[in-house]
Amino acid sequence: MSIDKSLKKGGGLTRTRNVLTRPERLALLQEDERWLPAQGVFNLPKTKFRRLAPGQSGPKRPS
Repeated sequence: MSIDKSLKKGGGLTRTRNVLTRPERLALLQEDERWLPAQGVFNLPKTKFRRLAPGQSGPKRPS
């Protein structure tokens, strides 16, 4: 059974997401050395993240 055209979303996610998925959060926390795999995936610290539009540059992360 197919979905009616009026119920389909054109383009999927058109707006930028303001929430990270768990793997994205873990990667960001590991990069900042705030999380280790031995600690588990519950009670993770909060992360601030904002996607920028293409062409914009955000704050530089120290490497």
